[in-house]
Amino acid sequence: MSDDELAKDLGLLSALAIGMGTMIGAGIFVLPGAAAQEAGPIVVVSFVIGGSIAMVNALAVSELGTAMPKAGGGYYYVNRGLGPLFGSISGMGDWMGLAFASAFYCIGFGGYLTDLLAGTVLALPTLEFGLFALSDVQLGALLAGLLFVGVNYIGAKETGGVQTVIVTVLLGILTVFAATGFLHFDWGTLTTDGFAPTDRGYGAILPGTALVFVSFLGYAKIATVAEELKDPGRNLPIAVIGSVAVVTTIYAILVGTMVGIVPWHSLDDNVPVSQVAEITFAGLPLLDVVGVTLISLAAMLATASSANASILSSARINFAMGRDKIVTDTLNEIHPKYATPYRSILLTGGVIIVFIAALGQDLKVLAKAASVLHLIVYGLMNLALIAFRQADVPEYEPDFRVPFYPVTPILGAVFSFGLIGFMDPIEIGLGLAFVAVAVLWYALYARSRTPRQGVLGQYILDRAEEMPDVAVSAASAARPDGSSEYRVLVPLANPRTERHLIEFASTLAAERDGVVHAVHIVQVPDQTPLDRGAEHIDRIDAESAKLLERAREHAGEHDAAIETTTIVSHRSFEEVFDAAREHDADQVVMGWGENRPWTAGRAEQPLDELGHDLPCDVLVLKDRGDEFSRILLPTAGGPDSDLSAEVARTLRSATGATIDLLHVVDDEGEREAGEAFLTEWAADHDIGDAVLTIDTSGDVEGAIAREATDETLVIIGATERGLLSRLVRGSLVFDIVDDLECSVVLAERPTERSLRERLFGRSEE
Repeated sequence: MSDDELAKDLGLLSALAIGMGTMIGAGIFVLPGAAAQEAGPIVVVSFVIGGSIAMVNALAVSELGTAMPKAGGGYYYVNRGLGPLFGSISGMGDWMGLAFASAFYCIGFGGYLTDLLAGTVLALPTLEFGLFALSDVQLGALLAGLLFVGVNYIGAKETGGVQTVIVTVLLGILTVFAATGFLHFDWGTLTTDGFAPTDRGYGAILPGTALVFVSFLGYAKIATVAEELKDPGRNLPIAVIGSVAVVTTIYAILVGTMVGIVPWHSLDDNVPVSQVAEITFAGLPLLDVVGVTLISLAAMLATASSANASILSSARINFAMGRDKIVTDTLNEIHPKYATPYRSILLTGGVIIVFIAALGQDLKVLAKAASVLHLIVYGLMNLALIAFRQADVPEYEPDFRVPFYPVTPILGAVFSFGLIGFMDPIEIGLGLAFVAVAVLWYALYARSRTPRQGVLGQYILDRAEEMPDVAVSAASAARPDGSSEYRVLVPLANPRTERHLIEFASTLAAERDGVVHAVHIVQVPDQTPLDRGAEHIDRIDAESAKLLERAREHAGEHDAAIETTTIVSHRSFEEVFDAAREHDADQVVMGWGENRPWTAGRAEQPLDELGHDLPCDVLVLKDRGDEFSRILLPTAGGPDSDLSAEVARTLRSATGATIDLLHVVDDEGEREAGEAFLTEWAADHDIGDAVLTIDTSGDVEGAIAREATDETLVIIGATERGLLSRLVRGSLVFDIVDDLECSVVLAERPTERSLRERLFGRSEE
């Protein structure tokens, strides 16, 4: 199986355009008329409340997005935080919610297109197929859907560029509309029949909010493309929070202006902006002739922008679910030329086309169904944030943190779930039906395939004695039972010349019925932007395919399953550990060499180790071509020596190698204690048949060199010395590797270390 990563080619401007473009389209051109009929002039407050709820959720999205800038957005956060059961609910809810929203936006586009072309030779017809018919509006919507599915198929870079142009033009047209509208605004028109419908009063505000909330879905779409966003730690919070703030302000100004020009009960349900424009543009040079046409074009741009951004986001959610085996992983396939998850895009586009054809005559159902499903996802996202914080996950290190924790995410969850109660029964029932389908899907399909346990479930099960029985029972019942393959990740600078790494990793994986994951890291200079690499994607793919095919051949010789990934990056070293975390590697096997960034005593770089723990067990191999028939294992105890023993046992099982143990003490007087330690340690690690050697010289490096004379492999636990001591005095491991004539493996296991220990090493007791 071959896999590739999504290219990082979206900047801040494109991210803002994706968020704002989605929201402006629905909020201004599609819903104000219907929402005014629901809530009266106080519909402005409905929009502001909707924006306020969106802002609370945007804070959570910003924290989660900077901690985990991965494709999939809300699904990814919920799946990692609450587990695959809630991940299935979130992923399918978000995916289907976006499909509903995309169909809704396309129908809006079709309506304006039909209105614009009416009476011309280009007027769209109504198509009839027996008992089934497509209206002219639906036909226009289908054309729009096909167009924007195609744009997304080509790639996110093209999508971001289209969004930027659309939003720029749109804001210019709306600015003219607002300026002319201000001259016609009449407070008396706004208050003629009171601020709210007489039969519902101010109780209509929240039902109005429930109707218009679909207008605020755009900000979360930015997070779904976070994996393709440049500098997500900075750009994602700015784009998410900024888009909500700007769009809420635009809604308040423009909707308030509209109900101050046309009485709220007379505002058109379908084309309210065009209706108002006929009044505000009347008598103005040029605008009185082309103004309404200009508004129709702006409406088409806005609804197209919303549909485009939603299609982009929904496809990436499906892509992320496939990556986690919630749905079939064939959806992971990346297009060799465009670097997009094209199968996911095509599947999503097909669903959208079906919704347009089947439900295109009822806009409110599409809009409210989209809102219900998204509100469920937003509520779960806030709960996932709390789970990450409470579990104190080491790798959870967001660049942005929500203020006033835990009040903010609690309010976000309450507001999101609470607003669902103000929807109509049909939309609530539709949302709950999708939740039930997602739960059933998890039970019958995903649970047996996905290996990932959520942070919340693991947190509860790790503290089973302290937790209520009902919580433990629920966590146990929802726990995935998919087999988690033992995964050995091998970063390859040149797979053609690194056969020994693949062979070594294959031996380790095959003994555990695991899989080798070969990662070809194509490093480009810092001066070269990553998006320029996309221009040479064909050449990179061809080269990588040849190199990784060799890796597959080598793994096949050892009966080991293999997966491959190509990553283009400025950073070779950091990408190794990013890939290990992303793919849940159990071990990383790296090569030793003068030009490799990991040729220090520990596998971590000095600066990196101050802030991060290793993602998994790490083995660094310096191969000198010998068969591993005699293995020397020096030990003084500790987790790294435990890992060394595991590797030695695996190699013994695979090759029949003998194992020799070495323990160094300071003088002859400590020999007896050393023998007792080594005998017990060997028995504890299931290598009691090894030859035991006690060296009394106190010179660890010299003892290893002497004992390694007749060995073919030495496995050494990485030094326990800290950063400062290594910089000042050097490293035992670094010194010994080049001196030995046999092959060497450095072994290091992740451990919790304080800052003092990172700087000065562990104290000896």
